[in-house]
Amino acid sequence: MYMDVFSFGQENKPGKNRETSKQCVQKFGACIVTKSLLEGTSHLKWVFRESNGIGTGWVAFGDIDTQEYINNAENLVVVDFSTLMEIEPDVKNIFYMPVGADLEFCCDASGKYFVDTKTGKEIRQPVKHPVQIAFEKNLKFLNQENYEIAFFQNLFSETEKLKIVNIGQADFPTGRIVLADPLAYLGNTKYQTVLEKCIPKGSYVVELCMLCSDFVGTKVAAARLKISEQTSVRYEIAMPKGFQTKDFNQPGVFSFFGVDTGLACFADESITEEYMEFVNTWYQENMDKNIYHDYFAPLFQKDNPNRSNRQIQNHFLLWHLPKSKQRIAMFSSGMGDGIYSAYWGLDQNEEVTELMIPFMNPEFF
Repeated sequence: MYMDVFSFGQENKPGKNRETSKQCVQKFGACIVTKSLLEGTSHLKWVFRESNGIGTGWVAFGDIDTQEYINNAENLVVVDFSTLMEIEPDVKNIFYMPVGADLEFCCDASGKYFVDTKTGKEIRQPVKHPVQIAFEKNLKFLNQENYEIAFFQNLFSETEKLKIVNIGQADFPTGRIVLADPLAYLGNTKYQTVLEKCIPKGSYVVELCMLCSDFVGTKVAAARLKISEQTSVRYEIAMPKGFQTKDFNQPGVFSFFGVDTGLACFADESITEEYMEFVNTWYQENMDKNIYHDYFAPLFQKDNPNRSNRQIQNHFLLWHLPKSKQRIAMFSSGMGDGIYSAYWGLDQNEEVTELMIPFMNPEFF
């Protein structure tokens, strides 16, 4: 899911001179180092991160640098963090530590490592990017058998951070719902997920909970198929065809659907065969093309009167099948690929009110 930011994508091959190799190094942002470190007359000893308004905020001192030496501004140099990595490659392990970090660099028989001067904790492995930490936390949170009702309710309650978008109505001529990655699995009877519970035949509004975060940008945190106007008093996991909630977590029972292209959808089982026919025909006529980049992407990007905010463009598409004109709702799946479960909302009479797919817990982002 996430590329290692320190994998430069090009090896320093034998025979390359130092200047050529430097061209391969990615830029990470400015930091401050002492001249002694830059000139090689000292070895890295102290690093700390502060809100100094200079690039990354990282500052590095050498083992022979005195207070008098560093008090002289002429002995401090602003360089890219990649330069500090050339001086001591292990600094890449602490790049993502937060402002306020204060570390001592140590080298002994056990190897090279950093020590947090505030806690005494040794840092020997790369510190993960905060988004990676949130992403992994979110993965562990998803696909539980159930959640507190407040979690579902809060997903579709507008706040400064969460915006609710009505993308229009999808069609369900049989009421048998399919959940799938539309580009990878829709129409594939082996891998698409047909739900056990049915809804009345008809057309239903699809809403998206859009997370607008300074942390990760704009993402689809959840999708909802609104089936009635009644209030949900409880939720239960949506089981695949042939299984009940009592079968949750039983061997061979998969109460989720897979996403491999960053997209999910709500569709009716009866129209998946037509969809697959369309895809197969399209590829026969466009053998050297990609159906997403060459067909669907322009449709996702096309202006739509339902799109009230340009930040949410490209995240959804209400697509009409060419022959039947039945509508399928496609949308981005949170942080991307993974496995996701849907949940039925039920009213006080145990009637279905909605079907919801949580992709992200907004609290983590």
